[in-house]
Amino acid sequence: MSRVYRAHIFHIAGAPAQNDVTSHLVSIPKGAMAVSDDGRIEWVGEFADLPDEYAFNPVVEADYLIPGFVDAHVHFPQVYATAAHGGGQLLEWLDHCIFPTEAQYVDEEFATQAARFFTRRRIAAGTTAAMVFGSAFPVAQDALYRETLAAGLRIVSGRGVQTVGSPAAAALMTSEARAIELVADEIDRWHAVDTGDPRTARVQVAIVPRFSLSVTRQTLGAMGELYDEQRARGVYFHSHLNENNRAGDGEIAAVLGSYGVETYLDTYDGRFLEGSKVGGSSLLGRRSSLAHAVHSQPRELSRMAETETSIAHCPTSQLFLGSGTMPWRATVAAGVNIALGTDIGAGDEWLISRVAGDCYKVHISESGEAGSALHPAELLFAATLAGARALDMEHAFGNLDVGKDADFLLIEKSRWEPLDGMLSMGIRADDEEQATLEELFTLLVGLRQPAIAGVYVQGRNAAVADRL
Repeated sequence: MSRVYRAHIFHIAGAPAQNDVTSHLVSIPKGAMAVSDDGRIEWVGEFADLPDEYAFNPVVEADYLIPGFVDAHVHFPQVYATAAHGGGQLLEWLDHCIFPTEAQYVDEEFATQAARFFTRRRIAAGTTAAMVFGSAFPVAQDALYRETLAAGLRIVSGRGVQTVGSPAAAALMTSEARAIELVADEIDRWHAVDTGDPRTARVQVAIVPRFSLSVTRQTLGAMGELYDEQRARGVYFHSHLNENNRAGDGEIAAVLGSYGVETYLDTYDGRFLEGSKVGGSSLLGRRSSLAHAVHSQPRELSRMAETETSIAHCPTSQLFLGSGTMPWRATVAAGVNIALGTDIGAGDEWLISRVAGDCYKVHISESGEAGSALHPAELLFAATLAGARALDMEHAFGNLDVGKDADFLLIEKSRWEPLDGMLSMGIRADDEEQATLEELFTLLVGLRQPAIAGVYVQGRNAAVADRL
């Protein structure tokens, strides 16, 4: 029997371009959504208009119903490294905090514990789907996929590949041949393991070099060859791009100097030879996403738009590492899809709606004409449908359109008193449309984990899993 969920419904309907999401915002204050036994959305509308066929179906009531959050960039082997003081920016933080932390995942018992912790944290934060930067160690990746399947969540992940690096990363490195062998094995064993179809699978695999400084031209060339073989299977590519631009010795300067290329993006686009000459196949495309892109050149943005490569925007971690601010309007104008990522552990916040709050704050603070107050619909889109688009799964989830999988959150404001106070007692505009936008903004920015009463993937409540 179908189940009916009654609440104030917010979502971004259809498949809008990122510069047109405001006209696609749907708000149904006395709404209802009917979900079939197999976890599909059958009907959405005013509760008063609920079709007779659902008149005797069970009804679950909540204050708000929104699509599940999509985390477009989160690090599994850094779950215990949030709020770690690294004494510097990106490269120092990696050496002092991250590489030693990630080395612990070679131990199967430790990795299994971490995978369970990671999965519980995802459920608590309402993250129904995620692009997960994986561990270097197969035992850890196996644990991650097992726990994800048991919880019924969605994941795209891949072992973090390193073939070169600083002495602090020695435990995470392999030879180039071994790196490709391990990635190919992970794809064979885990990609779309639950359904066999990349358009429906909840568990999928990506090729994931940590960043260009963690590999060589030979590694990138071999990855391009592997990706050429695997693209038809729906395999993904994910890495970091243009995160830290400290003058002289930051990440970007190091990449350009090491490879002798004109842009950082060239290294992922098969143009990794001196002078940005082609040396292999491109890793960009519809199932490719790059985290950060804080300091991208206009031609890099143009190339990402051309190849439908997405950006995982991580404003919380960019604040933590002093990386700067991705120019929002210029990136949107270039036509690149922008989803939100927590970037745990440089990010110290699991809840994507709080990342959306940081997104609002950093972009209203951009200097000059670049500064702008993001529309509440833009924040909701970046936290949900843009993430589904970055995962090339927009056909399956990301909003509440009829026919899609029922991936959604139920929110009870009384479970978090400050949120209840802001939503129940806060001042609202007399204009109904403006009042609706104010309510959505407060819901997103004021939301905290205790108020998330239900986390559903394909109609199944992950929050009732016995592991919680």
